[in-house]
Amino acid sequence: MDFGFDARTEELRATMLAFMDEVVHPAEAVFHDQLAALSNRWAWDATPVLHDLRSEARRRGLWNLFLPGEEGAGLTNLQYAVLAEISGRSIHLAPAAMNCAAPDTGNMEVLHLFGTEVQKKQWLEPLLEGEIRSAFAMTEPDVASSDATNIELSIVRDGDEYVLNGRKWWITGAMNPNCAIFIVMGKTDPSADRHRQQSMVLVPRDTPGLEVVRGMEVYGYDDHEHGGHAELRFTDVRIPVSNLIGEEGGGFGIAQARLGPGRIHHCMRSIGIAERAIEMMCARAEERVAFGRPLAEQGVIRGWIAESRVKLEQLRLLVLKTAWLMDTVGNKGAHTEIQAIKIATPETVQWILDKAIQLHGAGGLSQDFPLANMSAGIRTLRFADGPDEVHKNALAKAEIARQASRRG
Repeated sequence: MDFGFDARTEELRATMLAFMDEVVHPAEAVFHDQLAALSNRWAWDATPVLHDLRSEARRRGLWNLFLPGEEGAGLTNLQYAVLAEISGRSIHLAPAAMNCAAPDTGNMEVLHLFGTEVQKKQWLEPLLEGEIRSAFAMTEPDVASSDATNIELSIVRDGDEYVLNGRKWWITGAMNPNCAIFIVMGKTDPSADRHRQQSMVLVPRDTPGLEVVRGMEVYGYDDHEHGGHAELRFTDVRIPVSNLIGEEGGGFGIAQARLGPGRIHHCMRSIGIAERAIEMMCARAEERVAFGRPLAEQGVIRGWIAESRVKLEQLRLLVLKTAWLMDTVGNKGAHTEIQAIKIATPETVQWILDKAIQLHGAGGLSQDFPLANMSAGIRTLRFADGPDEVHKNALAKAEIARQASRRG
C-alpha cells in the first residue's frame, strides 16, 4: 500500500479544504439559524444557505464525489475516503452541500448498480441533481433487525402489482417532505431459502397507505438537520411490479452490496468528527485556566490529547487500508477489514468525544458546542448498518476458521 496520495486526490483534497474553510464552516451558524426559522423544521434542504453551498460545491467540482463511474466523480474508495473524512468535520452540512449525504448516497448506489433504465431516469437522475431526497426502509420495530432475514414486512404479488403491509422505524430522512422515494425491503417468499426470501422495491412517498407515523429521537435530538428518523406504517400499499429492484429474492444481496461502501463512508466521516474534536480540545486546553495554570499544562489533559491522537492515527490507517483493499480485491475480499472498522470506529471516536466533552466542562454538554450532538450521532453508529456484536461475532468466527485452516 502506498501511503502517499495520488495527484488527483491531492488536488481534490486541497480544493475541499479550501471549500470547508472559506464556505462551509462560516455557514454553519447561518444554516442553524435558517433551519430554526423554517415553518417545517424537517425540510432542512430548503434553507437558502444550503442552496448557495451546493452551487459553490458544483462550481468547485465537489459534487457526487462518492459515486464511481460516469454518473459520479469516478473516484476509487481510497480517493473518496480522504475526502469523506474532511466532510465529517462539518457532518451536518458538508456532505449535504456536496450531495454526498446518507442515506441518499447508498440509495443512489443501489439504483446505479441494480436499477432499470426507467428507474434510473425517474429516481436516480433527480437524486444525482440534488432535486429530491430518499430513504432506505429496512429496520423494523417488531423483530431483531440485526438479522436482516427476520424482516417481516410482506410484499405480496397481486397481478401486475405488489401489495405491502408492515412497519418500519429509524428510517433516516423520512421526515423530510422532499423525501420523494423509499427503497423498502420486505419478504416476497417466506418459504424460500432464508437469504432469498427478501426483495427490495421502490415506493413513492405519495403512495396511498404509506404513513409516516412519527419522528424518532436520539438522546433527545431529533436530527432534523438530516431529515429526521421516522417510524412508518404500510397498509395495503400498492405499487407496480416494475418498481422491483433487481430480482425477487435478491433483496438480501442488494442490502449487503449497499452497506459495504456505506460503512466505510460512515467511518471516514467519523474520523473527521474526531479530528475536529481534537482541535477543539487543544484550543480549549490553551484558553482555559484552572487552579492557576492553563489546562494544557495539566498532565491528565495532555494524556487525553496524546491518547486521542494515537488512537485516531491507528484508526485512520485501518480505514485507509480497508478502502485500498476494496479497490484492489473487492468488497468481498475486504470483508474482514470492513467489519473491523465498523467495530473500531464508533468506539474510538466515542472515546475521543467523551474526553473532549469532559475537557469543556459543563459547556461540553450544552448546545453552545457541537460535541454533545456529535456524541449522540456517533453512538448511533454502534447500531447503524449492524450492531457491534453482530460484526464481532462474524469477525471472530472467520478468524477462528482462518487459524484452524492455517494450523491444518
